[in-house]
Amino acid sequence: MNHMFCIVLVLQLFTLTGAVGSGIVGGKESKPHSRPYMASLQFQGFHSCGGILIRKDFVVTAAHCNQSQQEMTVVLGAHDISKEEKSQQRIQVARYYTHPNYKAFDYDIMLLKLKQHAKLNKYVKPIELPKKDGKIPANIKCTVAGWGQTGANKPPSNVLRETTEKLQFSMECKNIWKQYFNSDHMICTKFKKTTGGVCQGDSGGPLICNTKPQGLTAYTLQKDCSNPKYPHVFTKIHFFLPWIKKIMKV
Repeated sequence: MNHMFCIVLVLQLFTLTGAVGSGIVGGKESKPHSRPYMASLQFQGFHSCGGILIRKDFVVTAAHCNQSQQEMTVVLGAHDISKEEKSQQRIQVARYYTHPNYKAFDYDIMLLKLKQHAKLNKYVKPIELPKKDGKIPANIKCTVAGWGQTGANKPPSNVLRETTEKLQFSMECKNIWKQYFNSDHMICTKFKKTTGGVCQGDSGGPLICNTKPQGLTAYTLQKDCSNPKYPHVFTKIHFFLPWIKKIMKV
């Protein structure tokens, strides 16, 4: 990688998918309320990032989603976030637990303690985290979902959308993202331009493999989230399980 490209890459990385959140390019509209663990994180009524409900009082998301000084609202039970659906629950955040080692894209994970417990029903249900680090083979198809942009320079989606991406070998991701990719606590995917994947506004949303959330959307190439030469990168949830369990005991 030459020096010039490295500088450009750094500038792009700091305003990646997620700097304000990310969306699904391509894919399809999700069946309404088929993913009752999905959360839309909003500032002043506008979607910023995704997240997942992991207990009735906790949501996990990306650390870079807390860039505003404004109060965040967690919207649960939503399909169309442009409407006030009866299924929706809007809950303020009592406390933000950003990982103490978070810096730029490293350790990009945050827990949100809700001010009140979510009312669990068919529209709002937590998803169970992976109990062990099952080695998921490369090329397995995993699902991503979110309300993010539907393409570079395109508006975010009002309805929840989803698509599939394939797990990529860590070595291949390291070759492309260089020092920005750490295989200990990141995983990455490859995707086709035709089927698309995550984009700005999908940050913090899940990568679901074999029914379990294995990753949280972290970053893509900012200028072109659907450029298949640049794998999408996710925070590896399993690596952070001890930290998550410690915080949730608080």
